[in-house]
Amino acid sequence: MQALPVAVYTVDEQGRITFFNEAAAELWGHRPVIGRDLWCGSWKLRHLDGRDMAHGECPMAVALREGRDVSWDQAIAERPDGEFVPFKAHPRLLRDEAGNVVGAINTLLDLRTQTLGDEARMRLAAIVESSMDAIVSKDMNGIITSWNDAAERLFGYKSAEAIGRPVTILIPPDRLDEEVSIISRIRVGERVPSYETMRLRKDGTLVSVSLTVSPIRDAIGRVVGASKIARDISSHKENERRIRLLMREVNHRVKNQFSVIISMIRETSKLTSTPEAFLGQVRERITALSESHDLLVNAEWRGATVGELIQAQLKAFAAQPRVSTAGPLVMLQPNAVQYLGIAFHELATNSAKHGALSCSDGRVEIDWNLIPAGDGAETFRLVWRELGGPILDAVRGRGFGSVVLERVAPQAFSGSGRLEFHEQGVTWTLEAPLHFVQASVADNAAV
Repeated sequence: MQALPVAVYTVDEQGRITFFNEAAAELWGHRPVIGRDLWCGSWKLRHLDGRDMAHGECPMAVALREGRDVSWDQAIAERPDGEFVPFKAHPRLLRDEAGNVVGAINTLLDLRTQTLGDEARMRLAAIVESSMDAIVSKDMNGIITSWNDAAERLFGYKSAEAIGRPVTILIPPDRLDEEVSIISRIRVGERVPSYETMRLRKDGTLVSVSLTVSPIRDAIGRVVGASKIARDISSHKENERRIRLLMREVNHRVKNQFSVIISMIRETSKLTSTPEAFLGQVRERITALSESHDLLVNAEWRGATVGELIQAQLKAFAAQPRVSTAGPLVMLQPNAVQYLGIAFHELATNSAKHGALSCSDGRVEIDWNLIPAGDGAETFRLVWRELGGPILDAVRGRGFGSVVLERVAPQAFSGSGRLEFHEQGVTWTLEAPLHFVQASVADNAAV
């Protein structure tokens, strides 16, 4: 008995301890006095609910007092170091040849390992149930054996509907070969690392998931099933799609911006006589383009209103009272913002140098409206009108501004531009189909 790995001790008919092995001493954390200590060698005893237990209430005392064997009664031994050791006791009476009780032998089974295992299983079960990922287990025949709450949320089946059914209810018909491959790998104990695939919901819709599959083994290591963890990556895939779409859009915008700048440089170079003049004008025009670009960036490239664009381009040229604006709320599409921005810059620059904004009494009126054009279509009409400016003796030579106002901007909108000079200043009229100028209804709603 001394060599046994389980705790064993004996008592006489009065309950005095007559023997204990080292395994019992280790369990108790205490060495009782042979022939004196009664019933049990524990330092202290407790019931399973934590209440103190007198040694006279322990399973060994009950067996001797009632003259019967006790099968695996449970209690807790409190060691002197403060550790609690749950155990099962199995006292058996010892009798002489005449059948008289002469003592008893007790075997104590340490439940710490079992308790830790139970706690681990409970923690694991809690983790599985609280997981945001769908966790499903199946046997080697592909039959679902467990189903957590996240699986119900992801796939739409309640636990009672899913357990006992083949896991193929979740697999699209064109992906059934995946299950064959998974089972073959699981049979040899191989884990299937995360991969992206599609799965089928109860309502028939598809969902993008990241799937990980691991083998489930029994107590002797045999593979008896598989655990699948499915993470919904629909939002991730949608974000990827939007990023790709955005990158294509940015690429288009950048190329368009480059085209505008190249055109600007080409036309400016034709109409300037010195490198200094060329550099100054190009710098001013690219700065004007950047003002329009800032509006688009702030609106996430959805566009900008006519009023916002005018304010951005004219803030450096005149105080607000000298520029009046009137017109309905029209959200310009990004292309219109860029070309109209350049047009407003050229008009404001000319006005500040030669026109209404060059004198104290001059002013600029800008109005726009929508004109019915038949078949339910509308035309966008914008007029820049200068008043109170100096008298213009003659039309000056055609410069970059004239090219932008009469050709570049109107052609960008499949419209027309008319530039007129009169005694008090310049009038520019732009007319274009509304759908070439205005952002879509969806973009307007977003803004």
